[in-house]
Amino acid sequence: MIVQTVLYHPKFVKEFKKLNQSIQKRAIEVEKRFRINPLHSSLRLHPLRGRLSGLWSISVTMNVRIIFERMENGDLVFLSIGQHDIYRSM
Repeated sequence: MIVQTVLYHPKFVKEFKKLNQSIQKRAIEVEKRFRINPLHSSLRLHPLRGRLSGLWSISVTMNVRIIFERMENGDLVFLSIGQHDIYRSM
């Protein structure tokens, strides 16, 4: 997976702003790592299954995830960020 461009869905932006500052900082670091090496083991990159099939997830912390979609042109859209239960709100 090559990261061309990362776009931010309005839902992601809203959720990001609600996170505490230390998690925001960690998420920014994770995104930088993701852009450099999307297969880095600390990201725990994996495709989602079931009703979220077609979406992907990376880990910010053990409890916080970023859910994203890969577009046909290679761009990524960060859709949601939050505790593991964000999967239910998708």
